[in-house]
Amino acid sequence: MALDILGVTNALVSHAAASGHFERVNGHEPKNPPSTGGLTAGVWADRVTPVRASGLDSVSVLLVLNVRIYTSAVQEPADAIDPQMLAAADALCGAYAGDFTLGGLLRSVDLLGAHGTPLDVRAGYLQHDGVLYRVMTIAVPCVVNDLWTEVA
Repeated sequence: MALDILGVTNALVSHAAASGHFERVNGHEPKNPPSTGGLTAGVWADRVTPVRASGLDSVSVLLVLNVRIYTSAVQEPADAIDPQMLAAADALCGAYAGDFTLGGLLRSVDLLGAHGTPLDVRAGYLQHDGVLYRVMTIAVPCVVNDLWTEVA
């Protein structure tokens, strides 16, 4: 079985686009600075690692994707930045909980971290081409059953 990375990425991009919170949603980590107006989101793969729940002849994996939300850190009113970003992050986390197989592409989004990494939102700042951005990065852990076949 092959990993349907495009299907999984597109599902995460679709959830972000459907939320109504974003001016732009990219299926990759942006190389160019995001817009300095509203919110931008980027989705990309972070890591793939086997999970202990694998069978005797197949390997299931944990695929962790990042969904990063960007906005200018110097916009006004500054007090509105985090509430706007948290509302978007909350909408996405709710969407992943509500569609935790991403339409049947996975066993589950590992919401509580049964395989090591829970659904997680981290806030921070990022300097990009001289512009300071406020970011929130959502780690989306996806468990994919029986991805690789073991042969003796």
